[in-house]
Amino acid sequence: MPTIHVGTIGQGLWHSSDASTWHKGRGLVEDSVRTLTVSPHNPHTLYAGADHALLRSDDNGASWQPLPSYLADRQTWSLAIHPHDPDILYAGGAPGLRRSLDGGASWTQLSTTIADVTPFDFTTRTTAVLIDSHNPLRLTVGVETDGVHISEDGGETWRRAQPLGPEFFMSDIHSLVRVEDADGGATMTAATPYGAAQSTDDGDAWTYHHFPPLSDAQPQAYCRGLLVKHDDPRTLFLACGDDSPGVTGTVQRSRDGGATWSPCALPPANSMLYWLASHPAEPAFLAAASLHGYVFVSADGGDSWTQLAREFGEIRALAVTP
Repeated sequence: MPTIHVGTIGQGLWHSSDASTWHKGRGLVEDSVRTLTVSPHNPHTLYAGADHALLRSDDNGASWQPLPSYLADRQTWSLAIHPHDPDILYAGGAPGLRRSLDGGASWTQLSTTIADVTPFDFTTRTTAVLIDSHNPLRLTVGVETDGVHISEDGGETWRRAQPLGPEFFMSDIHSLVRVEDADGGATMTAATPYGAAQSTDDGDAWTYHHFPPLSDAQPQAYCRGLLVKHDDPRTLFLACGDDSPGVTGTVQRSRDGGATWSPCALPPANSMLYWLASHPAEPAFLAAASLHGYVFVSADGGDSWTQLAREFGEIRALAVTP
């Protein structure tokens, strides 16, 4: 069975290889973890972005060591590793974006088009960093609450994509994925408080899919995590809730690249569904977490789900390794 990794607020990192017995990762006791990334070069090497450190594990989450060169002056909300060079790393913060060219030994703060603070006096958070697998100099980042930004030269220069909609918080990017088409194009999908927005022209135009409300809290479902099925890029999963944190949530699935969606059959949740995780080596195994500590797993590609017995306080990050 794959190993499930959970990053919590205030209680560090946990992992389980049997979905029943949980172990706390050594080296990070009570910090808050907001992102987990598995290396594409070694499935048992993981990086964790915490409020007071950036950490690495080389033993599948059993122990964690902070990268001493990383200045922990801000929360880290996203991480990305170059698909061909394990020494090139990107870390999205609150605010901004940093890059390392030497495996994390040193870091450079990139000058981007990302605003540090929104007009609502809210510090922005770089919630997603995507590296094009065919052209790794091409970067796409999603920002809460400052839309999508694109670089064609590895982060040296940037342009801002068009707003996702007329409302300010339509460009509040909670999660972002990019699926390359057979003809060389790509479709970007962003999760926002208003639903799922898609662009097929690198952010010049966007179309929205709004989901029915799950309660009276919001006029539409509030969306957070996105996942592309590793063996079928036309299948997308989207974590939703009635609000943030809300009192209920679900996972929506699309089998046609985001054109249509339907809810998965999950047990009742206690808050919005916050994050999703899977691994290319086990594409049928999926994990989902609610913001208030429930963990759900599916062994059949999302057709059926089970809630695990263990409950955590608050979950902000999730990963799966073989």
